[in-house]
Amino acid sequence: MQQSNNVDPKEIEKFGALASRWWDPDGEFKPLHQINPLRVDFIQRQSDGVFGKRVLDIGCGGGLVTEALAQAGAKVTGIDLAEQSLQVARLHALESKLDIDYQCIAAEDFAAQHAGEFDVVTCLEMLEHVPAPASIVEAAAKLVKPGGTLVFSTLNRNFKSWLLGIVAAEYVLRWVPKGTHEHAKFIQPAELLRVTDAVGASAKAITGIHYLPWRGFYLDDSNVDVNYIVALSKDA
Repeated sequence: MQQSNNVDPKEIEKFGALASRWWDPDGEFKPLHQINPLRVDFIQRQSDGVFGKRVLDIGCGGGLVTEALAQAGAKVTGIDLAEQSLQVARLHALESKLDIDYQCIAAEDFAAQHAGEFDVVTCLEMLEHVPAPASIVEAAAKLVKPGGTLVFSTLNRNFKSWLLGIVAAEYVLRWVPKGTHEHAKFIQPAELLRVTDAVGASAKAITGIHYLPWRGFYLDDSNVDVNYIVALSKDA
């Protein structure tokens, strides 16, 4: 395993401890199961489909996104630093009869070896869990081909995101375990876009991910107050 300094051991331990429950749709990762179709559809639309394309998922965890993209016909690689999660991902891929390349390696190290090899690079719900998110963005930009698509999703940083993303999600609704998120690590869209501009990636779509009890999860382009997902094109 290769590893850069851009990792929080407590975060790796946290997700590693939950690894066996990645594919339980009613477990700790239930919200990710519920939003996964929305995320994958967004990726598909913003990349003009993934069939036959080389796709990299940074921070793939147990493989929810990687499997969905592989099922859509993409040639998928997933990287993560939580070996327990990767073991679950590999086993589930075998059960699903999917050929996915899972590697335990840091994004920065992987970028040094595979620059410009991917048509699409995704990094979902990970930036808020690393000490230096800009380093991950830079690695992702190195990995994607000129004209290729980058997709990031994370949480905005404001009072509303603290109220809904932490108080409601962790303590009231108990969607995710307490301590999953630190509000100080949330990233405002303007902050993220300053970093993507610096690495030569131009935003082409940004939308919020929202929840209503009578509607479930849905996307809303007019509101990125809490969870949001952005697609960018790597400058040629």
